[in-house]
Amino acid sequence: MAATERPAWPNSGRAGRRAPRCRSRWRRVSPTVGSPTCWRTWPGREHAVTPGPPRNGVSGPPGRGGPQLIPRPDVWRPGDPAPWAGVADRTLTLDRVLAAVEGRQPAGVRGRQHTGEEQAAGVLVALYDDDGPHVVLTRRSPRLASHTHEVSFPGGRHDADDPDLWSTALREATEETGLGPTVPRLVGHLDLLTTVGSGSIIHPFVALLPGRPDLVANPDEVEAVLHVPLAELLLDGVYREEEWDFPGGPWRITFFELVGDTVWGATAAMLRQLLCLTLGVDDPLGYVRADGDA
Repeated sequence: MAATERPAWPNSGRAGRRAPRCRSRWRRVSPTVGSPTCWRTWPGREHAVTPGPPRNGVSGPPGRGGPQLIPRPDVWRPGDPAPWAGVADRTLTLDRVLAAVEGRQPAGVRGRQHTGEEQAAGVLVALYDDDGPHVVLTRRSPRLASHTHEVSFPGGRHDADDPDLWSTALREATEETGLGPTVPRLVGHLDLLTTVGSGSIIHPFVALLPGRPDLVANPDEVEAVLHVPLAELLLDGVYREEEWDFPGGPWRITFFELVGDTVWGATAAMLRQLLCLTLGVDDPLGYVRADGDA
């Protein structure tokens, strides 16, 4: 898609979604080291997302973190260091990442609980090479009813018309970012992950793009498309954990503090597993059975 073209956003017909009314041409601001990873802007509303104030009294490293609202409980504690903290060689290449997940099938279900009643969702972990492996993330639109500004993978709930969850992930990525459904190559799977807040069971599909994609955020669903170098996630001070107390016991919550954004929760947990698989270290998040026991 040429940089000056505006996609014809599909109207899925589902509640809460509509074809965007904005007819402005969108343009990309290229990321640079030490600046916000990437964002979209349009004429008359040029802005950059800058690190926000401490969230519930907790801030990330200087210059990092975003304005995302973290629903931290009253009782919580700092967690463990990054699983790769003791790994001396954190050099990443796209080939190394792909080799870790090529043909991989989910080994189980991860999460705090698994009732068996969760709604299935598919997300696209889209990788490409641009002087190192990158991953595509999105920041949710403020027009949405919930989870506004949160950072996530392109994807969403399975529709009855979707032949499978891979098709769900591709359809949602196309609706959200204009990514063509025939472009990505399915490489492998991360483990399934349950979410308590949305009642979903997420199927993460790792896919390869032939190069940096020319994506445009659908403003009804996505505030910005982020192009994040995986190497940035391994920098000291970017990863952190918190331990939150729940009625069923404490649970680890993962955070990645980017410049201008905080990636946390399910998305951060999936990124952590991808990095753990690549570096050959254990992922601390455990598996659960359908009855909810770890």
